[in-house]
Amino acid sequence: MRVQITLACTETGDRNYISTKNKRTNPDRLELKKYSPRLGRHTLHRETK
Repeated sequence: MRVQITLACTETGDRNYISTKNKRTNPDRLELKKYSPRLGRHTLHRETK
């Protein structure tokens, strides 16, 4: 049930991270605060297709 997801920065649109999640326990889109190398600070990263 674990699938690979891509996390994209909400401010720049860069796809910086790849992670996995369990679709059964987390059916909605994942949002995490991660480091954005282009901006040099932590920003909200949202799951993309």
